[in-house]
Amino acid sequence: MSPDGQTLPPDCHAAEPIPEAARAEIDRLLSSGDLFRYTAPKDAPVALLEAEFAELMGVRYALAVSSCSAALFLSLKALDLPRGAKVLIPAFTFAAVPSAVVHADCVPVLVEVGDNYRVDMADFAAKLDEAQAVMISHMRGHTSDMDAILALCDARGIPVVEDAAHSLGTLWGGRKIGTIGRVGCFSFQSYKMVNAGEGGMMITDDPEIAARAIIMSGAYEDNWKKHPGLQNSFGAWQNKLPLYNLRMQNLSAAVIRPQLPALAGRVERGRAGHDRVAAQLNTSAWLSVPEALAPELRAPDSIQFNLTGDWTDDEARAFQRAAKARGVGVQVFGLSEGNARAFWNWQFLGDQPDLPQTRAMLMRACDVRLPVRLTDAELDFIAGAVLAAVQDVKA
Repeated sequence: MSPDGQTLPPDCHAAEPIPEAARAEIDRLLSSGDLFRYTAPKDAPVALLEAEFAELMGVRYALAVSSCSAALFLSLKALDLPRGAKVLIPAFTFAAVPSAVVHADCVPVLVEVGDNYRVDMADFAAKLDEAQAVMISHMRGHTSDMDAILALCDARGIPVVEDAAHSLGTLWGGRKIGTIGRVGCFSFQSYKMVNAGEGGMMITDDPEIAARAIIMSGAYEDNWKKHPGLQNSFGAWQNKLPLYNLRMQNLSAAVIRPQLPALAGRVERGRAGHDRVAAQLNTSAWLSVPEALAPELRAPDSIQFNLTGDWTDDEARAFQRAAKARGVGVQVFGLSEGNARAFWNWQFLGDQPDLPQTRAMLMRACDVRLPVRLTDAELDFIAGAVLAAVQDVKA
């Protein structure tokens, strides 16, 4: 708020502050030097976090790791896929997802995504028979049709990994996202619902997947004994799997743990803020916020909308500049130089078939962060700045 009472442009890229409840534990850890998760015989902060997260999600096993990318990679390795296995992924995702597939010695197969940011089920079904696994990114928290995806995959015995980096707290038909597929993976990077700077979590109900992932994450020698409930499975895999050392350290767990009880409230505020801005943007004939699929109850911390009607690339870029001049950063995915969410920038994959539907969507799909800490006045400022920028270009 300015001195004259006017709402100032909010800083949507500032990270959430670390909770006070974490600071005493951080000081204790720094004083003790016990930062490695396996130093203590039991009840290390990482181990406590895993137990708490598993209870929160209603699953048997949770493994804390260094990032969501690490969780995705370990998921594929733990599935014991053959080298060169084809893994279906949405063509609208972050570059870390195809990268995880490549790191796991598998081959990503990109699936078209519609202008509602969800997997095109016709293209998915057409490509499924060539796949040995599916990795579904709920990109920016938008849930694809998980009922249809699971029905097709279960009929073929194809495992599904959920990339739920943006979806902690989202429900699908009353079920928690991340618990629908064989494995679910989450992110604690600074721009997510829970902020630890970096960090990830992998969850599953499958003891063999959990055991393999724990050993490969870096539970060397007898450290696997500090993970409860898997002794028989561990015994079968010890020393038979490579170690990738992707462990979470205790400081990260200390930052995450006090944020978990606040998750439900943050999800509620995020949804309310998203819907408040969406209602205003949808008053413009030039903008459209796609509706969620019926079973989905989102946990958003950002908003995506499409430029609808007749827009040239130059007009879309002018719209970005006009919004920025008003203090609001708008990213048009396909028009931002080197954007890691535009599939044609994933040059490490080599030549790929063009995906015209996804390409057309990305050229007009816009992205604005909406941290859950924003006030109603700040949310209205963002919506007003976007609408005014549209008028600048299209009036």
